[in-house]
Amino acid sequence: RKGTGNAVDNLRSLLTFSNNVLQGDFRGAGNTAGRFVINSTVGILGIWDPASALGLEEKRKEDFGQTLGRWGVGSGCYFVLPVLGPTTVRDAAGKVGNLILDPVYHVTHNSEIHNEFVGNGNYSEHNYYYYRGTGAVDFRAKNIESWDSLEENSIDLYASLKSLYLQNRNQQIANSTSAVETQDDSDWEEIDTN
Repeated sequence: RKGTGNAVDNLRSLLTFSNNVLQGDFRGAGNTAGRFVINSTVGILGIWDPASALGLEEKRKEDFGQTLGRWGVGSGCYFVLPVLGPTTVRDAAGKVGNLILDPVYHVTHNSEIHNEFVGNGNYSEHNYYYYRGTGAVDFRAKNIESWDSLEENSIDLYASLKSLYLQNRNQQIANSTSAVETQDDSDWEEIDTN
């Protein structure tokens, strides 16, 4: 399970690299490119993670929704897409941008690449969906305990999920690991404590 997760993360780093460049984070782009090359070769297609042992620590995953946020695009309203889960207007547009920037998508969907570079046509559109499906299963496996705890302990699951999602996205856009303040201190003065 860990090897599959490593391989999916390794492929996804190509998308992170593109977004690092678009955000002007060239140090992050260099780190991501170095990790990809080392893990794809020495780590046998990313199944193992020798780049961490060599001092290239894994940075945050970047996507086009984060890039739009870094460029100053507002988040818009929050909603939940069937199958795809929670998102905002900006992040939904970012999902389309991810398709445009994702090299795995282009390799599996472009027949000219099949004929010129691959030669035997082993890559098909289905391979992209297997890759995305494997990523979804890996995400669920990594987060099942947290989801069960949230579902069991929250009074309003929708409100809890919305709050967690928006706080997490704000942290990702700010490239921060600290808690993001959701209310100004002045808001608390309005609450009657009596």
